[in-house]
Amino acid sequence: MQMLKKLGVSALLCLLAGCSTVIVELPAINSGEARDLKPGSFVWHDLISDDPEGSVRFYSGLFGWQFSEFTPLNGRYWTISHRGRAIGGMVAQDSIPAKRDVSQWVSLLSVADPDVARSAIVNAGGEVLREPVALGPRGVVAVYADPNGAIFATVTSPSGDPESLTSEGDFLWHELWTSSVQDAVGFYASMSDHVSAEEVYFSDPVQTQLDYQLLVRSGVALAGVRSLPADDLPSLWMPFLRVASEERLRTLLERVSELGGEVLVPATARPAEGFLAVIAGPSGAPIALQTWAG
Repeated sequence: MQMLKKLGVSALLCLLAGCSTVIVELPAINSGEARDLKPGSFVWHDLISDDPEGSVRFYSGLFGWQFSEFTPLNGRYWTISHRGRAIGGMVAQDSIPAKRDVSQWVSLLSVADPDVARSAIVNAGGEVLREPVALGPRGVVAVYADPNGAIFATVTSPSGDPESLTSEGDFLWHELWTSSVQDAVGFYASMSDHVSAEEVYFSDPVQTQLDYQLLVRSGVALAGVRSLPADDLPSLWMPFLRVASEERLRTLLERVSELGGEVLVPATARPAEGFLAVIAGPSGAPIALQTWAG
């Protein structure tokens, strides 16, 4: 878990202070036909990497992701595609005037109106780290910290939000690991209409102390919120990638080291279902792997 301790607000402040001055326009998050927005859902993910070439080799070798470089002004940005569909992006850290390593995954939450979202976030006690800014086809993007310090971004896409994908190696789920579950669910529920929290109870008596809730909209689970797995970790949003089975997960974990990454948390049974592991690519940015057969 040591790598997870590197994440924090101060690092992202360096990142966000430079993004808008270097990257003026970014590709759209939806490359297909125009679609509706899905407010309250995480719809995009950008990797900040201090080793972009190593990150390309790592994720291409592990999941077969394809990286297409796009050069806005003096920056370096890649669109990440999987099975022919765009799923995220990567920006080289040397495009950013950061004073130390800020490599990490940043998850973007869809909002219908960036100004309304900003007001709701501030009124609920969130902090504006980067004011809403138009990034060309990408849309309007802003970055915030919730009251417990977890970083997230918002995006309002002019082309609509991409379709959810379900193949192995696609983004499957998002969890907020936080120092205060009750405060967090209240904050995120207040950001968007019709979002509510549902407490989850696990049958395994060993796991009854885990404080876990779901953020739900119209009967659909949007994300999970859980207490921190270790007291000395910062609050953070953790993106999950889908893996087909426990056997496949263990096979992938065996390849992590040879591809230049690190296993931060080995395959562990989840109290609800399946197995979880946390890995980091060559940049050190952590991401979770979750088995999901459905």
